[in-house]
Amino acid sequence: MSETVYIKVEQNVKVTLPSVTLNDIASLTCTDKSVVNKLKTMKVYHFHTPVSGKQKSQMAVISILKIIELIGKEYPGLEVQNEGYGDFVLEYIPKEVPKWLGVLKAALLCILIFFGSAFTIMTFNNDVGVSDVFAEFYRQVTGKASSGFTSLEICYSIGLGLGILVFFNHFGRKKVTHDPTPMQVQMRMYEEDVDTTFIENSSRKGTSIDVD
Repeated sequence: MSETVYIKVEQNVKVTLPSVTLNDIASLTCTDKSVVNKLKTMKVYHFHTPVSGKQKSQMAVISILKIIELIGKEYPGLEVQNEGYGDFVLEYIPKEVPKWLGVLKAALLCILIFFGSAFTIMTFNNDVGVSDVFAEFYRQVTGKASSGFTSLEICYSIGLGLGILVFFNHFGRKKVTHDPTPMQVQMRMYEEDVDTTFIENSSRKGTSIDVD
């Protein structure tokens, strides 16, 4: 009776070494642990190294059938069950981005979002005349002219801030609930769209790595 190995590969896999082993890209399980240990060390791909020696980021689209074919050549009697994607993007990043650079990018992005959101809110309030509405409502209820800084403006400002915090489900490093934030959802959708587009383009151009 032949052994069965179950393999799972995510749609996007990042590696930091040009020589890629099966352990770098996939999760493996089998009743025979020795088979899994041997498979983890099997080389499945090698990124091209420039003659100049200067490493640069590279990407390749690989079909899971190619991985199954390589496994079959090394272990002919082994049955392979795929539990992941049919095609996946293998991304080679020779050096990790410095931590300070990542923090700087995040800080600049936060500044842009902050001032952009503030500008949007202000223009929205001016277009619909929120201040005029508050002033007229305050005059009708209290019989006095609004000074422009009343309980209406205060409650509106507090409610606007709380609404943003609740919607984005994030305050500093803490989350209001355990659900992913809208930003995390959008980023994940963007990553999936990029991977899908890259895979489809590679398939149309015939540059994806597949079985012969």
